[in-house]
Amino acid sequence: MVMGHGGSGTKRLGLPKYAERFAAQGMAALAFDYRRFGESEGEPRQVIDVAAQHEDYRAAVRFVRGYPGVDPERVALWGTSLSGGHVLAVAAADPRLKAVVSQVPLIDGWHRGRNLRQRLNGDVAARTLAFIVAAVRDMLNARRGRPPYLVPVIAKRGKVAVFTEPEASTAFEALGGEPVGWRNELAPRFLFALPRYRKGTAERLTMPVLMCLGDQDLQASSRYAARIASGMPNVQIRHYPVGHFDVYLDPLFDEISTTQADFLREHLCTPPLHGTS
Repeated sequence: MVMGHGGSGTKRLGLPKYAERFAAQGMAALAFDYRRFGESEGEPRQVIDVAAQHEDYRAAVRFVRGYPGVDPERVALWGTSLSGGHVLAVAAADPRLKAVVSQVPLIDGWHRGRNLRQRLNGDVAARTLAFIVAAVRDMLNARRGRPPYLVPVIAKRGKVAVFTEPEASTAFEALGGEPVGWRNELAPRFLFALPRYRKGTAERLTMPVLMCLGDQDLQASSRYAARIASGMPNVQIRHYPVGHFDVYLDPLFDEISTTQADFLREHLCTPPLHGTS
């Protein structure tokens, strides 16, 4: 099981809870940090590069396929939020993968969870404009060879940050926050390079796919994700009446991680020989 986090997330920010749940079902789990984040190398720090993160997934898959004791034909991908979209793109080009789990996926940066009325809300519009200004400043720094202009990932309302919703702060803190190696800062230039869905990708995923969606998700459109999933020939879609960050926390975490572990065990684990336990 190859696992990458979403957005600014690092491998120790909540992923061990999922990995332990999967390992308890007899699967090996590898969680990794993208280049420029966490314990991985790469400069400049805290800069999201979608194409590079796809390659980091592929590098992790190559690693586990060559790891002693791992069956190279029984490797699966797990992703959440931004990486929930990554795993679909990576799997579309690697039919050897045995299964995919995509959790509250951001598949296309133009399809967020807020509807038009919510986006036109004065507070939301003001925060969006302020973030665009920060992203432009960061892009200018990049073109001039200067260090990234970083903004907080989470902050209180009124600040320029990726997330200012109270539930985001609650989730990041509950998952460990900065003490586990995650940094509360990010280069906002990613706004201009969010992933775009390429038509025909879903149809190429022939392996079993489990997609877990939050129907109250304001960060990634669950409706759009379900529409993309409908093009996959072998997909299970699970809907939950929650927001984007609720999937990481109890009480939903236990339910959703158990569902994922059961799905992965079915498709990754070798059935026991007759007469053995």
